[in-house]
Amino acid sequence: MAKTVVCFGPGPKFKGGISNYNTSLAKALDKIDGTKVHIVSWTQQYPAIIPREFVDKSSKSDLLEGTNIQVAYLTNYNNPLSWLKTARYIKKLGTDILVIQWSIAIQGLPVGRIINWLKRNSNVEIVVDLHFVLQKEKSKIDRFFLSIGIGRADSYIVHSLKTFRELQEFYPKKKFDLVYDGSRNPDKKIQTVIKLYHPIYDLFKADPNFNTEEFKKANNIRKHVYLFFGFIRKYKGLHQTIESFAQFAKDKDDVTLLICGESFWHTLDNTKWQTRIKNFLFGLAKKLVVQKADDERDYRPLELIHKLGIDDKVVVFNEFIANEDVHKYFQVSDCVVLYYLTATPSGIESLSYNFELPILATKVGHFPETIKDGFNGYLAEDRDINSMADTMQKFLDFPLPKSNVAEVAKDLSWENYAKAILGNL
Repeated sequence: MAKTVVCFGPGPKFKGGISNYNTSLAKALDKIDGTKVHIVSWTQQYPAIIPREFVDKSSKSDLLEGTNIQVAYLTNYNNPLSWLKTARYIKKLGTDILVIQWSIAIQGLPVGRIINWLKRNSNVEIVVDLHFVLQKEKSKIDRFFLSIGIGRADSYIVHSLKTFRELQEFYPKKKFDLVYDGSRNPDKKIQTVIKLYHPIYDLFKADPNFNTEEFKKANNIRKHVYLFFGFIRKYKGLHQTIESFAQFAKDKDDVTLLICGESFWHTLDNTKWQTRIKNFLFGLAKKLVVQKADDERDYRPLELIHKLGIDDKVVVFNEFIANEDVHKYFQVSDCVVLYYLTATPSGIESLSYNFELPILATKVGHFPETIKDGFNGYLAEDRDINSMADTMQKFLDFPLPKSNVAEVAKDLSWENYAKAILGNL
């Protein structure tokens, strides 16, 4: 008898790593015999006042082509009736396992209501896939949303031991059983925590016919390419990457910093009255719940490029990169730079492994767990621009073979990840 698994999170029409992750997980589960897989998605993931476009309007490719996965866009953050509709739909599907993507605490309100209804009215096993416990920004109400959001889950998935420790710290009275094989503790008073990893993305593949030299020439990209990829957010430390690259590239004419990504808070037309109202209301809410230092809407690291006089050594694609174009930027690059201020397992790190690119990262979060210094990447000291510049130089002097990256990545498959989620089913 087929087992029904529901992946709850943003569906493939949305931008960003969590959407890619949820889609990849569904595809991996769909390949396993005896499973019937559904994606149940948000229609709107956040309060309506957030001034940002979340829907992917650039990509043309269908990421679910060739699968049997059914997608239902049901859950509107701003409509509590849709939360009940979502829970009832999940039950109606005859769901055996519900996997919820937890990526931001503010979603605790609808997620908590969905979990609570299912706990009262069904036998669904609820598994929360933790991308982190509390997000990087320090909101005063995050702890409240977390407390009402995921505390009643049956099981959790963590991608690093750091996240497991955060879970223990937040729920000091709960009993957790940390496992590595997907088995579940039969004692209902103990919540199982499955320690896995961030799998290697298989949504994006290298194109063997892509002419890297032609692309480099057309875009004034030099011989040695250091890549920053993904949404431009303050916690990702692009300002550190630019500052350290400027120091490293001072006397070099054969290096390029390639920056590809959309400025997270600058996706709407600010001349429209609707956007101005959203910005005002969102700014007011930020002042009430977020520490001033963490309001990143004025974060504009790209301005450093001209200020530091490195315009000729930096190539910028300040836009959302369509799915079908992602491979181009990784194929022309030699390494990926993740000089983050804080880090939990990163989708960009996973994407880098997919293209077998070494990683330069700071010694923060989980990076020391996944990056073996001198093997599949190099680690720089946290908040130390000199160390970051030296690490860029080290990679130039001692480049790391792609085979090392492939060696680390070989056990990080979606297939093994999906099987662990299924456990004994």
